Parts: sequence; structure tokens; C-alpha cells
Amino acid sequence: MDANSALDILWVLLAGILVFFMQAGFAMVEAGFTRAKNVGNIIMKNFMDFSIGSLLFWIIGYSMMYGGEGAFFGAFDFFYNDGTDLHNLFFQTVFAATAATIVSGAMAERTKFSTYLVFSIFITVVIYPISGHWVWGGGWLSDLGFHDFAGSTVVHSVGGWAALAGAWTIGPRIGKYNGKTNAIPGHNMVLGALGVFILWLGWFGFNPGSQLAISGDNAYSVALIVITTNLAAAAGAVTTMFVTWIRYGKPDLSMTLNGALAGLVGITAGCDIVSPAGAVAIGAIAGLVVVFSIEFIDQKLKIDDPVGAISVHGVVGAVGTLMVGFFATEGGVFYGGGFALLGTQAIGVAAIGAWAFGLGLILFKTLKATMGLRVSEQEEREGLDIHEHGQSSYNY
Repeated sequence: MDANSALDILWVLLAGILVFFMQAGFAMVEAGFTRAKNVGNIIMKNFMDFSIGSLLFWIIGYSMMYGGEGAFFGAFDFFYNDGTDLHNLFFQTVFAATAATIVSGAMAERTKFSTYLVFSIFITVVIYPISGHWVWGGGWLSDLGFHDFAGSTVVHSVGGWAALAGAWTIGPRIGKYNGKTNAIPGHNMVLGALGVFILWLGWFGFNPGSQLAISGDNAYSVALIVITTNLAAAAGAVTTMFVTWIRYGKPDLSMTLNGALAGLVGITAGCDIVSPAGAVAIGAIAGLVVVFSIEFIDQKLKIDDPVGAISVHGVVGAVGTLMVGFFATEGGVFYGGGFALLGTQAIGVAAIGAWAFGLGLILFKTLKATMGLRVSEQEEREGLDIHEHGQSSYNY
């Protein structure tokens, strides 16, 4: 093996390790934004998303996503073991775990642990790899020219739309809506903020790692992606801070944290083909959209999403993917490219959204009718840590 090939493999592995650390970030955000009595349950869900997901994605998910040449799904080769491609198996495994974990936050504090595990298996083996194949495995959306470099739609919107199906099916937490919309504050915003910082760090593996190489001129591409990723996150955070300051009279902490995540999700599709200025614009749009999306879903649709996952990942993931059609320096509307790319992006967003939400809804309705989706009222009031896991996370 030549030095450049070894360097590229090392880069993919290191980027994958950064993305793995995002699992800790998701766990901290969800734990901080919810109540102390459910923290252990949240950690268990995030821990099992990655543990079970790693096994299943190796057994079948990776080959379904990247194997074969079908338009709609890949191959059914079990126990993937191509020694020249195991670095990509690891990198894509941590992506699959991210898609599953997004759902956890939207359904927090009232979901049966056993039922959640069944869903986590289903998204890792069916929902994520099949739609992922459409884009990254040589499927029909790839043939159309759909561009989603690191997964605004392939990863984040898939998780977000499945989260919408789950949160809608399971219903709100006790006390959330009783004639009016009641805020249920998270127990530890320090944990939530730490989680966002970890996610921001992990995104420097998520997006730049998706270049899948760093040797030669790839280094310039990686550097661009790092800059566009960082600028979009910063613009999302600043925009959300000012929007909440104007709307609520004070800058809102939890919403601003979600603004940074929105900027990161929004830039993920086009981070490789937009300019730094375009990245700032996309991040600002994401930071604006996430505020009104969270308000609309919470107050108008009455769908209880404790961490704002549906908006941050589903809605902003879709918006960020569409923004590629405007801001791509080659083919974007604002660069004289016409509307062809935007049209292709819209097709991909709609198709994958319908797939993830549709299958998610069928799955959650089925689980609700069979295993049961929700814990009892007593268990919810007293906390999932005690009733689902037999212990408290905080002991004084």
C-alpha cells in the first residue's frame, strides 16, 4: 500500500472516531433537556443504539446500503468482511447509529425500553440502509444527480421524520398539554450545552470525513468542508440567539443550543460545494427556521418533542438539502445554474421523507398495537429509571 492510501484510510478511521463521540453528545443533550428521573433510561437507549446498531449494520445493513447495483436496495450479503473496505464499514456504522439516536430524543420520558429497541433495530436494518442506498449506494436518486454530501437528508431527515412518526403516535408527556402548552424544563442545561459542544466537535468528523480521503488535493476539499461546517454552526447559533431575544425578550439558552445544531444539520448536504459566505447564509436560515418549526410543532400541532429533534434534524435537514439548489457554486440558482438542481433536491427530500415517515408510522402503529409503545401513567410519573432499569441516575 502506498503512503497516500494509508493516509486516506487513517483519515476515515479518525473521522469515524469523532462521529462515534457524537453518540455521547446526543446522550448529553437528551439527558440535559429532560428530567432527572429519566436520565438512566436515556443513556441506555443511546448506548444500545450504537451497540446493537454496530452488530446489525455489520451483519446486513452495510451490504444492503452499499452492495449490489439495484436502483432501490443493495445486496443481501451477511457478515461483511472485505478486508480492503473495513474502514468504510466503521465510518458508515457510526452514521447509522446517528440516524437511530435522533428518534430517542423526540420520544423521551414515556417510551417502553423494550419497544424502543425493536425500533432501533428496524431503522438500522431497513429504513436507513435502503434510502441510504438510493443516494450513496448508486441507487435511483444518485442517478438523478441528487446531492447530499454527508447526510442532511440521508441521515438527519431520516431520523427526524421517523421521530415525527414516533412522537405523534405515542402522544405527549403527562401535563404537557392541558388546555395550554406547558414547558417541561430540562433538569441540567450544563449537560445539554456540553452535548452540543461535543456534537459540534464530532461534526468535524461527520462532514470532512465524508470526503473519504485527505491525500493530495483532497486536503483542500477537507479544509473547505471544515470551514463551511464551522461557519454554518456559528451563524445558526447567532441567528437563533437574536431571534429568541426579539421574540421572547431574552436570549433563550436551549433554543440557541439547538440553533447551532440546526446550522450543522443544514450545512451537511452542501458543505463541499458552497462558499464560506453561502455556508453562513445556510446556517442563518437554519437558525431562523428551527425557532419557528419548534414553536409550530409544539404549540400548533401539539406534538411533544422534548429536545426539538423533529425540527433540528427533520425540518432543517430538508431545508438544508434544498438550499444546495440555491447555494451550490456550480449549478445553484444564485450562481446562474437555473432550477434543475433545486428540482432534483426537492424530489430527494420528498421521497426520503415519505419513506422514513411512512415506514416509521407503520412500525410505531404496529408496535403500539402489539408490544405497547408507552409506559404506564405511574411509571411515567415516578420515572423510567426506577421502573425500566431498577435504579436512579442521581443518588444523594
